Amino acid sequence: MTSAPNEERKHWRLTTDLDGIAWLVLDHAHEDVNTLGTDVLAELDNVVEALEAQPPTGLVLMSGKAKTFIVGADVREFDATDKVSELEDNVRKVHGLFQRIESLSFPTVVAFEGYCLGGGLELALCFDWRIALNADHTRIGFPEVNLGIYPGFGGSGRSVAAIGALNAMPIMLTGRMLRASAARGLGLVDQLVSPHASLKWAARAAVLKKKRHRPPNFVQRLAVMGPIRRFMAGQMRKQTAAKARRDHYPAPYELIDAFESAGHHPQQMIALEAEKVPRLLAGETSTNLRRVFRLMEQLKAQGKRSDFKARRVHVVGAGVMGGDIAAWCALKGLEVTLQDRELKYIEPAIERAHKLFKRKLKKPNAVAAAKTRLKADPSGDGIARADVIIEAIFENLEAKRALFDNLNERAPDHAILATNTSAIPLADIADVLDDPKRLVGLHFFNPVAQMPLVEVVYDTATEQRWIDDASSFATQIGKYALAVTSTPGFLVNRVLAPYMQNAMTLHREGVPKEAIDKAAENFGMPMGPVELADTVGLDVGLGVIETLMGDEAGEDKKVLETMVNQGQLGKKSGRGFYEWKKGKPQKNAQAHRGHDLNALAERLMAPYFEECQACLADGVVSDPDLLDAGMIFGTGFAPFKGGPLHALDRPASTSEESSA
Repeated sequence: MTSAPNEERKHWRLTTDLDGIAWLVLDHAHEDVNTLGTDVLAELDNVVEALEAQPPTGLVLMSGKAKTFIVGADVREFDATDKVSELEDNVRKVHGLFQRIESLSFPTVVAFEGYCLGGGLELALCFDWRIALNADHTRIGFPEVNLGIYPGFGGSGRSVAAIGALNAMPIMLTGRMLRASAARGLGLVDQLVSPHASLKWAARAAVLKKKRHRPPNFVQRLAVMGPIRRFMAGQMRKQTAAKARRDHYPAPYELIDAFESAGHHPQQMIALEAEKVPRLLAGETSTNLRRVFRLMEQLKAQGKRSDFKARRVHVVGAGVMGGDIAAWCALKGLEVTLQDRELKYIEPAIERAHKLFKRKLKKPNAVAAAKTRLKADPSGDGIARADVIIEAIFENLEAKRALFDNLNERAPDHAILATNTSAIPLADIADVLDDPKRLVGLHFFNPVAQMPLVEVVYDTATEQRWIDDASSFATQIGKYALAVTSTPGFLVNRVLAPYMQNAMTLHREGVPKEAIDKAAENFGMPMGPVELADTVGLDVGLGVIETLMGDEAGEDKKVLETMVNQGQLGKKSGRGFYEWKKGKPQKNAQAHRGHDLNALAERLMAPYFEECQACLADGVVSDPDLLDAGMIFGTGFAPFKGGPLHALDRPASTSEESSA
């Protein structure tokens, strides 16, 4: 066939082989990854027009980027307009283009590896046959809900039609990314190719054999029938409500409404995208969640300031934090030695690590490899070979100083020396070192496997090289690095301390702990402050309050001291403010009744906002965006509000639910 010359297109290459198969390659110009932005889609329209005019034997779509396919729409363009009518026109244009691709008269195959997400998956669903490389780096999914929308390029209707509502709806509602094998099991992918085989040959064979996707089975088709569909929609709303409120996160509810209304008719469900998704895009939640996405990218950039790569990590202190830091590093592929006074203190941490490996890695070979990377090291032999040494012992200044005095003689010159202190200023520890400017803080948060942020702590004496290397290390192990100055409490704990103390004060004044937590959750926090105190550990909280507030903490400090002295440490001891059973706090479900939860939330959050403003004024972080990022990823501040400083600039409307 003859097609428009490739030099007329910046992003797409179209060639035809001797069998008449057209090979279409997307290689987004001047970008590291492929996205479906306006220019890319305009050129695709030109390609489709050429294919319609002179049909080939078949069509294969692939990526010109190494180890990745299409990561979705171009998020940067989402803010180009907030006019719903313009957004509706844009969505309908894409719908028309994708419908033409789906209606092509010849066999179509998409073959990919790496990320096939959002709009990329929606495009793939237009093809007759989908082939994926069965590799660790291949991920398939619809992450749109994380941006406050749902699939808007036809993905809602096409996914339900392709794999059934029972499979498709949970993927869209959660934003979960699937491995290639899981996607094949659900039917999102029709064929897997071994990493040692050729995607091109598999695609060529599929075209010549005119392979077509097999539709869902009878049970899956039954699920979209009237009464069953309505029942399913009701169950989905209940499950979604347990995780997110509609006034906070409307997108999943809008998707469920669309499914209930039109799930039996894919084209009608696609048509509803053009009504619902533009309104969501222009709404406050999506606008703020896109801001959170940009903040996340900004944090990622913080961890690319140096080329530092660690191979070996040594952790001193096998308690909850130290043990979990060691386990996480081993999970991420590093060799780790874990030190404590005796082997008996290390063994529980090793046991917890093995459970983490099984839960995260699943494959027996990967679990076994992680186990071999984590070694008990009571004598500290790993210090001499380590690239990163992390102190994670109890919060006692003299103990930390003694430890670093010992490390001063044994640590390699190239190794990062880091403390995981929650609140102690670096200068109080660093002067025992021959080179005090070498010490940094690597402040992880509990639980390590779930909390994405690491504060990289520095003071005026810290050499920039060590700050950059520590930030790169945090990024290497899959965390977001936030550089903060070494003021008491740094950023996260400095803000949390008055917030948590305020919660305890309210509780002493007679407000039920359940009402306090419910008010925080209704505000948008992932967990109330009382439950958070129990989760972190009341002994840890006491140490932070003592460091930051001292005697100013007054009665609240005495309450914590009494509980800690009685062994009531929170979740880890089974009892704190709450009694804990099977890892869950036992709450009185009626205790919040009669309380004005909006007014309570306003009073509860006031010190939080005030301390954020004080931290910015004191230069704890370099700019307000980074402060917002730190509070979102370090304390779970309501993402749909875009960050505390952003929320103060743009106060949200009051919720209709002031009490429950």
